Amino acid sequence: MAIGDRVLMGPGPANVYPEVVAALGRPMLGHLDPEFLAVLEETVDRLRAVFRTDNRLTFPLSGTGSAGMEAAFVNTLRPGDVAVVGVNGLFGQRMAEIAGRLGAEVVTVEAPWGEPLDPSAVESAHPEPAVIAVVHAETSTGVRNDVEAVAHAKGGALMIADVVTSLGGVEVELDDWGVDVAYSGTQKCLGVPPGLAPFTMSQRARERRVERPSSWYLDAGLIAGYVEAEGGRTYHHTAPVSMVFALHAGLGVLLEEGLEASWARHQACGELLQAGLESMGLELLAPKDHRLPQLTTVRVPDLPGGLGEADVRRMLLDRYRIEIGAGVGPLAGRVWRIGCMGHTARPANVTLLLAALADVLGR
Repeated sequence: MAIGDRVLMGPGPANVYPEVVAALGRPMLGHLDPEFLAVLEETVDRLRAVFRTDNRLTFPLSGTGSAGMEAAFVNTLRPGDVAVVGVNGLFGQRMAEIAGRLGAEVVTVEAPWGEPLDPSAVESAHPEPAVIAVVHAETSTGVRNDVEAVAHAKGGALMIADVVTSLGGVEVELDDWGVDVAYSGTQKCLGVPPGLAPFTMSQRARERRVERPSSWYLDAGLIAGYVEAEGGRTYHHTAPVSMVFALHAGLGVLLEEGLEASWARHQACGELLQAGLESMGLELLAPKDHRLPQLTTVRVPDLPGGLGEADVRRMLLDRYRIEIGAGVGPLAGRVWRIGCMGHTARPANVTLLLAALADVLGR
């Protein structure tokens, strides 16, 4: 069952787990209270388990996934450094924009929106980049990029991976793949409200970290003094206590279910949704072998009765309390983005959405 009166099946926040709702109602504690710090330490341990990493510098950054993205770059790029960035959607574009603002020489490797990046093209884009950055699950298109292949071929570069939409929903193995820096968001497959960016940095990346990055707030060295110390933490900022409680609870649900079981649940729901959409005669955007189960892009068909694509989304919301997302960038008005993430990834929600969409489309 969805929490609240809407079923959130867009690319943004998913319905949160019931345990998360309860955690948000916990009595407030100070951000330096020993009880809160114990929860923070356990949350960090749970993040390591979900990231599949032993990185000591792993923490929930106070900010959304875009803050995690910016932290990844400000802590690893110096003016004049070469950054190879894979771009096949909105969030690859955002990576390139941030790297450029830091004064890096940005080499983009592009693929059409809706198509995966070619790992060999990323590998050969520059002989000695300082950083290689790729979005694992491109939220704007529903495409999965092969981060593992790129990371294995990174050479001397630091590998940055955006796992905002993939963490908890599909396989993520940071240490085995060789990813140096990764960040996510709480509101997708982790089933937690937006507001935190799980972040991790390898020892290799820490040894090459920018000593005095342009952002004080996102300086991983300063944050480390708060997160890593087991006593006498250095004050950095006031942590969002209730959100950390929520993330702690959401990660607990995920780990109790088991990562492999969660990946399988998301895969099954994605396949059910995608098969149902195709049985209605609708066309999916992403190629099958690079299609995300948790975020499906479907091409907007010819619509009956003078309806526009926004009218369909509004009818789903008004009639059935189901929210799906619109396309962005060059896909605006051309696709719908349908999420099956976190607590939303249940067959009952998929069945409801398919029946509602069939009704609205007259199919």
